[in-house]
Amino acid sequence: MFSVAAAPETPNDKISYKKAADYWDKIDPSIEGMLGGFGTLTELDCATSIRFITEFCTQTNSALALDYACDCGAGIGRVSKNFLLNVFKKVDLVEQNPKFLEQAKVDYMKEEVAAGKVGDFFPLGLQDFNPEVGRYDMIWSQWVLGHLTDGALKPNGVIGVKENVCPRGVVELDEQDSSVTRPAKALEAILKRAVQTGFPRGLYPVNMYILQ
Repeated sequence: MFSVAAAPETPNDKISYKKAADYWDKIDPSIEGMLGGFGTLTELDCATSIRFITEFCTQTNSALALDYACDCGAGIGRVSKNFLLNVFKKVDLVEQNPKFLEQAKVDYMKEEVAAGKVGDFFPLGLQDFNPEVGRYDMIWSQWVLGHLTDGALKPNGVIGVKENVCPRGVVELDEQDSSVTRPAKALEAILKRAVQTGFPRGLYPVNMYILQ
C-alpha cells in the first residue's frame, strides 16, 4: 500500500490565535507596549502614513472620501490618534484585548471620544470581525493582518496595509507572539508598494499598500 507523506509544516501553520492573545494579554497598555519598546517611532511611523495617504489621494486623483476609517488591531489607539484622525473625520477601533480598549476609552483617546471622533470599539480579533457593508472609506491594518472582505468598504473605499516584510524572501515565525513576517514578493503582483524609511537598523523593512 502506498502512503503519502504529510506536507512539511510551514511557519503559517504554526500561527495560533490563542497564543497571540495570551502574549498580548501580558503587554502593558502603553505606547512602549504597543511597539515592543520602540515607542519613539510613533511620530515617524504616523507621519509617513499620513504622507502616504495624502500622496495616494493627490497623485492618483482618487475618489477616496476621508470620512470614516476602521483601525484593525488598534491596541490603545496609537494609530487612530496619531494617524487616522489626522486624515479621517471618524474612526472605529477593532481590538481583541479588552485592557487595551479600556485604556483607549478612558485615557489615551478620551479627548477624541468626548469630541465624537470615535464611533465604536469592537472587542474582537480580526478573525471574528465582520464589518458592516458600506461603512468605511478605509480599513487600515498595521502590523496585524487578518481576513477582511472588501464588502465592508464604501464605493471608492480602500484597504490600507502597513506591514513588516522579510528581506530574505522566506516566511519567518516569531514563536513569542505567534506571528509571521512574510516576504514582499508574495504581495507585489497585486499591490502597489510604498517603502517605509528612517526606522533603526536591525528592524524589518516596513511596506505600505493600498488595495482598491
